[in-house]
Amino acid sequence: MRLVLASVILGVCALAVPAASAPSPAPLPDFSGIWWHPSLPGPEPLASGPTSLKNLTRRTSDGASDYNELVGDYNNPILKPEAAATVKRHGEMSKSGVVYPNPANQCWPEPVPFIYKNFAVQIFQRGDHITMNYDQDHEVRYVRMNAQHPRNVTPSWYGDSVGHYEGDTLVIDTVGIKAGPFAMVDWYGTPQSPALRVVERYRMISNEEAQEGYARDAKENARNQQAFDPDYRGPVLQLLFTVEDPNVFTTPWSATVTYRHMTQDQWVENVCAENPKKYGTEEDAQVPTASAPDF
Repeated sequence: MRLVLASVILGVCALAVPAASAPSPAPLPDFSGIWWHPSLPGPEPLASGPTSLKNLTRRTSDGASDYNELVGDYNNPILKPEAAATVKRHGEMSKSGVVYPNPANQCWPEPVPFIYKNFAVQIFQRGDHITMNYDQDHEVRYVRMNAQHPRNVTPSWYGDSVGHYEGDTLVIDTVGIKAGPFAMVDWYGTPQSPALRVVERYRMISNEEAQEGYARDAKENARNQQAFDPDYRGPVLQLLFTVEDPNVFTTPWSATVTYRHMTQDQWVENVCAENPKKYGTEEDAQVPTASAPDF
């Protein structure tokens, strides 16, 4: 009888003990704000490993890239021979004074990774999706969160982007990027094919951590320092992206874009005016004209 009573008492005690509460999920990283990277012509090449092309033409003043003459390093081992020849051809055009057409100067959509040439980005986190606004030409990307790519992706200008969080990092995988007539992955004319895939990793880093990325940026790119807030010491946004396209590159390669806090939270409209000029590569577009004004 005593054994039965003891068992009942233990059972009641067990029921009275509250179950251990499940740990609350870690808060999602907050990417709100306007983030600027006013540097041209490209991202920040990594210090080692397969990375983005550098400009062979340098400024005498500081040794940084000369944006007025875009000659991509066609000897970079990431390039397959045909792609290297394309980059070399574009560089020769630039050295001769020809401004060859690209998505930016032709007012075409700018897929990743070319779109990183935009100076500013805003990221709006909305649960099941993310919207990414860029400051030039009304460029907008949409990312479906915790989703899968469709089995047969229909190519589109910005591709099919799906994302998820890995701790404090937002990971975005984009495939199905449509190649338009001026398609290229960078300012140097590096081509792309339908097999292009870009994986982006966004995270907030400390001002101290950001200095290494800023140093690589200063070494490679011309920058507009006036867009930076010199007194800001808070966390900043850094993007690490990886590009693969087996039809163009010998290996996947990576680079970073280390953004800075904007001096003022103002989103200025910046619209590209369509340009009928073909820069000597073909006949200019025949736009409608009138011998007399209609007003």
